[in-house]
Amino acid sequence: MSVRKSIIIASLVLLGSIAAPRQASADWLFTPFVGWNWSGAANFVNLTDFDDKFEQRVDFGFGFGWMGAGVVGWEVDLGFSPNFFENTSGSGNFGFGDSNVTTLMGNVVLGVPIGGQHGVGFRPYASGGVGLIKSRIGDAGDLFHVDTNDFGFNLGGGAMLFFTDHFGLRGDIRYFRSLQDNNPDNDLDLGFSDFRFWRGYAGATIRW
Repeated sequence: MSVRKSIIIASLVLLGSIAAPRQASADWLFTPFVGWNWSGAANFVNLTDFDDKFEQRVDFGFGFGWMGAGVVGWEVDLGFSPNFFENTSGSGNFGFGDSNVTTLMGNVVLGVPIGGQHGVGFRPYASGGVGLIKSRIGDAGDLFHVDTNDFGFNLGGGAMLFFTDHFGLRGDIRYFRSLQDNNPDNDLDLGFSDFRFWRGYAGATIRW
């Protein structure tokens, strides 16, 4: 084969590879976020007159995950809400000096990359999973103190809007609820507990 023919064939192969549509590939996603909690309720001491509903509180954290070909993936979701249990309005107010909620969840994510996985695109998704819900309540005099580490679950969904190959915005709404052992013995018998809340957030998503 002559050098000229070799150059022509190599040029055609190169042009074909550039013009061919890009294959769907896996994405890594990282989303730092700021959000808020609402519709929180709990009954930590099992008294009929201690059913507390909480104000909206700020929540911040991050999500880190992987999407295989943009459809099925997983994500680790870490959130922290300081002063979660403080109530500053209405009758029966209470203010705990040291109170917060931390959530750490491992979620399955189902998302559809409308417009593809490169450049501008829109990806709605649903997700859910289980993990840890850590609740801490304490007053200044340590007369009342709660520090629990409970199993919990979360369910929700949202959407990601990408402006480039690597940057986009994300909005997410989900429901959290802790689980408790109904029969504290050697057997694990989990059921719903009274601690529950909703969380919404907005964040910037980095994709690679």
